[in-house]
Amino acid sequence: MKTMYNYITVLFTLTVTTMIAQKAETPDFRYDTGAKINEMRLTQGGTLVVATNDGLVGIKPGSNELLFNFTEYGRVKPEELTFIPNTPYVMVAQGGFANLTSKKSIVDYISGKTLFSTEGNGWKMVYSCDVMMPQNKLVVTGQRRSEEKYAYDLAVYDLNTGKEDYRFNIVDPNKVTIGGSGMTLTGTPLLLKNHLLIPTNKGILAKKALTGETLWQNETDDVNWMVTNENENEIYSFEAVNQGKNTRIHKFGVNGQELWKDDHKVKGQVVNFEILPSGIAVVSNTSDGGSNSVFSPKNESNIAFLSATTGEDLWDKAPKTKGYVQHFYVMEDGILFGIYQGGINKVSFDGQTLFKKPLKTGENILTMAHTPQGLIYITSEDANIVDLKTGGQVWDKPLKYKRADAISSTFDANKDRYLISADNTLYAVDKSTGKVSELADSKFDGKEAPSHIEVRNSNILLTSEQNMMMLDQDGKNVWHEYYRAPGKSAMGAILAGVTAVASAAGSMAAANSSLQNRLAGYDSQADRESELAGGLAAASGASISEMLKRFKATAATENHQFVLTKLDDGVGLVKLNKDTGVMEKEIILKDKKPEYIVDDFAGILYYKADNNSIFAYDLKK
Repeated sequence: MKTMYNYITVLFTLTVTTMIAQKAETPDFRYDTGAKINEMRLTQGGTLVVATNDGLVGIKPGSNELLFNFTEYGRVKPEELTFIPNTPYVMVAQGGFANLTSKKSIVDYISGKTLFSTEGNGWKMVYSCDVMMPQNKLVVTGQRRSEEKYAYDLAVYDLNTGKEDYRFNIVDPNKVTIGGSGMTLTGTPLLLKNHLLIPTNKGILAKKALTGETLWQNETDDVNWMVTNENENEIYSFEAVNQGKNTRIHKFGVNGQELWKDDHKVKGQVVNFEILPSGIAVVSNTSDGGSNSVFSPKNESNIAFLSATTGEDLWDKAPKTKGYVQHFYVMEDGILFGIYQGGINKVSFDGQTLFKKPLKTGENILTMAHTPQGLIYITSEDANIVDLKTGGQVWDKPLKYKRADAISSTFDANKDRYLISADNTLYAVDKSTGKVSELADSKFDGKEAPSHIEVRNSNILLTSEQNMMMLDQDGKNVWHEYYRAPGKSAMGAILAGVTAVASAAGSMAAANSSLQNRLAGYDSQADRESELAGGLAAASGASISEMLKRFKATAATENHQFVLTKLDDGVGLVKLNKDTGVMEKEIILKDKKPEYIVDDFAGILYYKADNNSIFAYDLKK
């Protein structure tokens, strides 16, 4: 099932349409946080992390006890908190991450253990503190305390145990002048199998793991982040220049020798890349410096394909993007990309256009996916399937509709057809012929539009925040349930989400995986698992294993929908059966503006009962 909205979505989102209700005043679990609650976040690993006036609290269902209560730094502000994407770790920085002298800690929010703290490990200043996956290591650089003569050190910690693997001097502490003319760190170190690469203002230092022996130093200075190929014999480094407006890319080998005669400059900041045998594909975004509008002519993406041997841009004369790259996929014969402003094209690795002509589409390409017939695309204005070799239309003509705020689609295997809901109409598109028919009126009450569609027992279920509609396979209405929203003044604060950190190019590079640049199959149930678990597949540890299980799990609430509405006894959540529409349970939240989060996969409702308390309800009952 594909659900799409006319805005950019985050990697992993919980929606209000999966909320609860059960006629019960007594929660299954109660948690006293010990201080005023300021914010609640549901993590990717399923732990509820709560920021209070005293610090951070971790909650997992199954016990009335807190998983952890981190009070070492007192109240934690949003800018002092970073959840490391696709890991079980949260980093806390007292005073913010820009402050070199701030205390920093790493908490495993699944085990509840504090694995690292600067003050507990002898650090006075920390220049970098980076989680490295899939190695599951923490790499820290900075100055030690006075008893160690303020040594300029690098240390590696094992995040399975929190223990230090090794530590060594980056340079002679007597020659370091922080902020002066001495050697200073300029970016994120790169952890390799047997050594580390450290970017500095004097060049890149290669240090042997365990001993810190200097293996080599080159003159590639002021690098911000680096990546390597699978064999670790080719290193690409990225350096922001012109106040971040452009990026210089260097390539060097295992001994630090430059493999390109000259570096290559790309316009804008690098936001995506892929290392391939013939070179590196790079997507960079330029900006006008203020508007952030996707329609500003200065706000656009550039795609370069740099030769593995020379660094020459093989796409120098390739078609220009004329917009932001919204989709970027590496295929066997080239690169397929879709533009937010509309348009899809495919170019070979040597810069030759593979489509007969660029494919014109509507704005905001919500879906690009592989089907047996070719590439299916769905935008805010149209949909079609095209031949992946030529770009020719498979359907005689695209399905067109008015620009819609919410669009949903799925494949109906029972009838061998695509179902697309847009502009208050449910369309059926024959898989083989592309013939389009208007199957049903999908207009919802409360000025809503279907945001989700699924096939259940040969019937078709359409849902939104307050509506559920069941149609038979011919589009006839079986039932329709609508629960009025409690109103703007009473609407709950739905605290959904997992914090995804976009903290700079270094974090982006660390999170980059070839998985994200592969065209997925339409309606693939493995998409979520491959995207989120892909980066963890090679990692090990109990918390990693628990997180992987969650990624592979089926939602505990898959057969029910939960809707916030006004009930006889006050605002609450109702539990509706997706097959019958029958209300099975209610939970009265006794709050005109309830703050709550639903964990779909564990089947738990977390509700802020008062300033210091959280109640949890088991939705599977």
